[in-house]
Amino acid sequence: MGVTSHLEPKKVFHFFEEISKIPHGSYNTRQISDYLAGFAKDRGLEYVQDSLNNVIIYGPATEGYEDSEPVLLQGHMDMVCEKVPGCEIDMSKEGIRLMIDGDWLTADGTTLGGDDGIAVAMMLALLDSDEYEHPALECIFTVDEETGLEGAEGFDAALLHGTRMLNLDSEEEGIITVSCAGGITARPKLPVTRAKTSGTAYKIRLSGTLGGHSGMEIHKGRINANVLMGRVLSELSDHMAFLLRSLAGGSADNVICNDCTAEILVLEDASKLPDYAAGIEQVIKEEYQTSDPNLSITVEPAGEGADPLDEDSTARIIAFLLNTPNGIINMSMDIQGLVETSLNLGAVKLEENELTTLYAIRSSVKSRQDFVCRRLKNFTEALGGIVEFSLYYPGWQYLADSPLRDTCVKVFRDMYGKDPSVEAVHAGLECGFFAEKCGKGFDAVSIGPDLQDVHSPNEKLSISSTKRVWEYVLEVLKELK
Repeated sequence: MGVTSHLEPKKVFHFFEEISKIPHGSYNTRQISDYLAGFAKDRGLEYVQDSLNNVIIYGPATEGYEDSEPVLLQGHMDMVCEKVPGCEIDMSKEGIRLMIDGDWLTADGTTLGGDDGIAVAMMLALLDSDEYEHPALECIFTVDEETGLEGAEGFDAALLHGTRMLNLDSEEEGIITVSCAGGITARPKLPVTRAKTSGTAYKIRLSGTLGGHSGMEIHKGRINANVLMGRVLSELSDHMAFLLRSLAGGSADNVICNDCTAEILVLEDASKLPDYAAGIEQVIKEEYQTSDPNLSITVEPAGEGADPLDEDSTARIIAFLLNTPNGIINMSMDIQGLVETSLNLGAVKLEENELTTLYAIRSSVKSRQDFVCRRLKNFTEALGGIVEFSLYYPGWQYLADSPLRDTCVKVFRDMYGKDPSVEAVHAGLECGFFAEKCGKGFDAVSIGPDLQDVHSPNEKLSISSTKRVWEYVLEVLKELK
């Protein structure tokens, strides 16, 4: 018996548990792609598996819907792989371990992959059954969404026959998303110089913060551990001379970093270092008592390691972390409460000869996005570095006339006796690429069940919300005759 075998809807949770057994982090999607292709083959369904590992499976229309325009259902098969310190699961080779906590489905020590495994599970459940009424289905499973929507970017739109799309990659029930931000990935690099120096080595670790999704949760003001490390090191430098030896935090641009570790070589008496760190921790915890009350700054002796950076390189890296633009840059002037432009320092890594960093830059206004790129480039170059930009993806423009949106609103109102919230979102969605590729006439909405703390080991999926959203999807498909 599976962990989810008693949950409803049975087929949805069955397939979610099946794919949870398969490693499917970004850039590690061949195995799950083959699983989806095998699913289609075993059921005699037409499918295409492309060179990127994207898969599209075609489901026939049910009786009475043969003359209806096909409906596109879309989600991504890759997930963000994050885990708590000490977790021994190798997410590149092992599946995740599901757990149930009341109404929440979670994973043991890792991200859950509800983003966007629940979309994959819902599409498989639809394709595996003939009991539901719907037009012909074109179920699109894309890869590497979490790294810059790369699967959607490379998807061949000539494979599509429909123009109406239900994207199943939203994370709050009752919200119909109809527009999203575009984005780009930035990789600033700073050259560094190392020099043999004697001193006492210490490891400083920032942990215990919530982290989260750099688009959906950037407005919550949570601590970015990479940026905070710049403040901690800068304040410590007021009290003692030290050189930086190593630095590492985060692994993905679209995750608000919740854990960063630095090693320093103290050049003088270090006996008060723990006290200084404790004082800084207390001040910051008071500032962030609402968003990140469990912040921890720990100091412990470090063993042998690489030669430290010289004084100039140490100072430049601290200046970079302390002064980098990060977080919300602009709020929308048109939609109240919507973040328009932001960036997130998702990862830092001190290599032998350079500091490498990774940012996600998002905006619903292209010129504002370009301006942030210019700021980051100018700032990095002023400190002697360079910036590489890649993985651009377009925003998804709001449609004044959307029959699909109107249908989704009507069905929601009929089912629940109230209107849903129709919103734009600051996160990137693959709808932007599909709208660009399909052109005029393309009509899409994005919906999904309640998910919390995605892209972090605290990620959880509401079981009851999944059931309601599943039933809602079935009613929308029934209405699209």
